[in-house]
Amino acid sequence: MGYEPLVSQNPLRAFNIGRTGNQLGLVMARAGLGKTALLVQIALDAILRGKNVLHVSIGETIDKTRLWYDDILQLILQEHSVNRPHELIEMVAQHRMIMTFNESSFSRPRLEERLNDLVLQNIFVPNCIVIDGFDFENTERQVLEDIKDLTENMSLQAWFSAISHREDTRFSPAGVPAPCHEIDDLFDTIILLKPESDSSINLEVIRNSGEKVENGKELKLDPTTMMVKEI
Repeated sequence: MGYEPLVSQNPLRAFNIGRTGNQLGLVMARAGLGKTALLVQIALDAILRGKNVLHVSIGETIDKTRLWYDDILQLILQEHSVNRPHELIEMVAQHRMIMTFNESSFSRPRLEERLNDLVLQNIFVPNCIVIDGFDFENTERQVLEDIKDLTENMSLQAWFSAISHREDTRFSPAGVPAPCHEIDDLFDTIILLKPESDSSINLEVIRNSGEKVENGKELKLDPTTMMVKEI
């Protein structure tokens, strides 16, 4: 495809994020700190590596979700020299599908039904699924186990976002905040977004592909662009 430099130079390579198997990933932060921006960058990285990505947006419109991709693609094009950028934009559109749900209508059966419609008619066969806006606070563990079972059966890598709250002081032994503190064992990769005093947002990788991460390389979100940067 000719996009290998965009893959190899992606700061996410520092932790090899998204490269292994049918894992379940989680991005957590307080509201407005860049969860969707990070999920979109993980999704674009998968697309540039030849994967098809289904972006499930709960409680958001297709247009607003697509705008995230458009904006981040433009930032990538500003930062990297890409021949025929329109071909990159078209390629991303071909390998990404956005699916929306109302908060009240999202469930494993509904997701499975719509996924099967796409796959059986050969409309779109995803390798990776991003679920943005999942309600962890009001969802039983069994629901998440069901979704994990679905993604494993379909050989999908899956990424979720979850909102944490400053005033909630419950944490798992691994350091995962509520509302995911009692289900963090279901996830292979967990990233916390934490605001720093210089207004940047630190990516704290608590677990990566099942391994506990040692301190070393640091990744941050640029607060202006919400792009991942290696420090």
